[in-house]
Amino acid sequence: MPPRRPADLPQAPSPTPLSRLADLHGVATSYEPSPGRTVAASDTALVAALAALGVDAGTPDAVRAALAAREDALRGRLLPPTVVSWGESAPAALAALPDGTRLRIVTEQGETRARPEQLPPGVHALHAAAPDGRTADVHLVVAPARLPAPPGRAYGLLVQLYSLLSRRSWGMGDLGDLGELTAWAGRALGAGFVQVNPLHAAVPGTPTDPSPYRPSSRRFPDPVHLRVEDVPEYAYADGCDRSLLERAERLRDSVLTKGALIDRDAVWELKREALEAVRAVPLGPGRQAAYADFLAEEGEALEDHATWCALAELYGSDWRRWPPGLRDPRSSETARARGELMDRVDFHSRLAWLTDAQLAAAQRAARDAGMAVGLVHDLAVGVHPDGADAWAQQEYFAAGMSVGAPPDAFNSRGQDWGLPPWRPDRLAASGYAPYRRLLRALFRHAGALRIDHVMGLFRLWWIPQGHPPTEGTYIRYDAEAMLAILTLEASRAGALVIGEDLGTVEPGVRETLQSRGVLGTSVLWFERDWDGDGLPLPPERWRADCLATATTHDLPSTASRLTGDHVELRDRLGLLTGSLEQERAAAAADTGEWLALLARLGLLRGASGGCAAVSEEAEIQAVHRFLLRTPARLVGVWLPDAVGDRRPQNLPGTWDQYPNWRLPVADAEGRPVTLEDLAASPRLHALIDVVRGRAAGDRVVRDGTGAADGSGPRDGAGAGDGTGARDGAGAGGGRGAGPVPEADGKTAGTPA
Repeated sequence: MPPRRPADLPQAPSPTPLSRLADLHGVATSYEPSPGRTVAASDTALVAALAALGVDAGTPDAVRAALAAREDALRGRLLPPTVVSWGESAPAALAALPDGTRLRIVTEQGETRARPEQLPPGVHALHAAAPDGRTADVHLVVAPARLPAPPGRAYGLLVQLYSLLSRRSWGMGDLGDLGELTAWAGRALGAGFVQVNPLHAAVPGTPTDPSPYRPSSRRFPDPVHLRVEDVPEYAYADGCDRSLLERAERLRDSVLTKGALIDRDAVWELKREALEAVRAVPLGPGRQAAYADFLAEEGEALEDHATWCALAELYGSDWRRWPPGLRDPRSSETARARGELMDRVDFHSRLAWLTDAQLAAAQRAARDAGMAVGLVHDLAVGVHPDGADAWAQQEYFAAGMSVGAPPDAFNSRGQDWGLPPWRPDRLAASGYAPYRRLLRALFRHAGALRIDHVMGLFRLWWIPQGHPPTEGTYIRYDAEAMLAILTLEASRAGALVIGEDLGTVEPGVRETLQSRGVLGTSVLWFERDWDGDGLPLPPERWRADCLATATTHDLPSTASRLTGDHVELRDRLGLLTGSLEQERAAAAADTGEWLALLARLGLLRGASGGCAAVSEEAEIQAVHRFLLRTPARLVGVWLPDAVGDRRPQNLPGTWDQYPNWRLPVADAEGRPVTLEDLAASPRLHALIDVVRGRAAGDRVVRDGTGAADGSGPRDGAGAGDGTGARDGAGAGGGRGAGPVPEADGKTAGTPA
């Protein structure tokens, strides 16, 4: 057969006016569900996404007019709305300015400069005037080139706070419990951090959505987490008598001894009654001054949040169903209602202040206990469309759109998480003001921040309301600006950043994150050589810049995976895609490959004549010995794993079939385990001895930086012998390319 001439080769279709318009606005016209396979976005998706960005593409004439306007605007634009400078380097965008362009920079600190060199970190105002008469007033973000690495190597505990009850809890774990946990884990266990679920304010309802990943506000924490007795005014409040504590005790005991689920609404009803009584106690002069400072610091954002809470008490939590004038936070009707409801606005503002103070106390307890990192907070990927943030910041959200994930090998229908996305154009025009304020609030009492679905800094899958996820498309964000703001705020707080980068990750994302010092997330069961033989990845091939764990809140516990209980659970709920026998065999084969690797590495202990005699507890210990063999800078222990809990906290794909987000930490038999029980648990201490290199037969080895075990904070840094391991994102034989679910559990109707 003669060679094909160039004219015979398949040609890419010529771009249409709609596709060119979409491209100029950062709207993707196709996506790759798997390597080498490209799927075109539908015209419906493109038109809807453009409409959400304020661009009319509903008719051919409208497309042509919008395309001409966009091309003309870009030709005439002197600078983008936000410009980034890394470290001491001059912004690349300024190098393209015409010769003779004059600059004036007003820094955050109030200085005026004429040159972009040697600027302090911050978000500065930049004015540019070109010789041809064009001008630009933009935001200049100056950020550190890279966040510092963690101080030595550290291990820590991962827990969903609501699930950790003590004998003082009022039916769910609270910030007092968190303070106790950090003080104990730091002092007695040598832990370097405690990672918790998002503590964002929830949307009230009947019942309230228990998912911490669909909050009303990401900016303010939920007062349901308050330890009421720790509020100073509690001791002087009428109505906070023995009967109140007896009701709290009954609520707690129903969970710990009677098998009841955690009932967030019942907990909040009781706490709200107590807090109403507490608020009637006048603040002392010092407390009043501290509260006034908090109000001044939080400003309009807190006023908006508290106003939404007060209005929701009257009209329900869906602000779109409120009287028309109240749907706009800046309307005269809203201002009048705020004045009429000032007592309730003050109540909710006071709750935000009290919760902030207890968060600060929990972080102080962690640092006082010797933790190098302390609390690791979790930032959800978005907010509930009915909640306070969506109301107060509605100009920044894309109307009529929802965030999700495209169809892939794991989910052929895609996912719709029911979260409205931020508009990238409005963010850039504001200098990312709402994003900056959000990060600053979260970093205030954190040693590190975990960012759920960190790929969202680069792009998000937008789905038009009323359409299936298959009819969505990706919208691109200015990742450089988003990362610059992130590194700026993290560096100001002296905090680490951990990105949840599981699932479908486009090429270059992990490398970019790693280059800026953002740690990744590596979960043992997903670490396979997906580009090679598919076998478990040896420890020396794991990346170093990551938090390594055995499991997460969206996955089976380690005990459940090792015993196959997770397959039986999914079978009972009708969630299996194949037969029970097939699923059992596949799960056993997966687990067997990992156990075989653990045995070859000599990590299984307690066997008598072979691995078959090793207990499930010993296998869990071996899994954590393996994590220590990797060069990972942070190693996380899922706290339920320490007592053999079989149940996942969240089972993606379920709603009322499974009690997501409502289970207390329990032992292997399903009996709830209190914080006091954990402190006395021989099984927990045996696992921690393994993590600290203190178990019998364990040797002290060195981590990937050459530092001996114990060189970090305390001696619980853990150890790994991956001295020859490759550092950085992308290490690990193509990790992430395999069948890992993208952002488990955020499907609409599924608590995430």
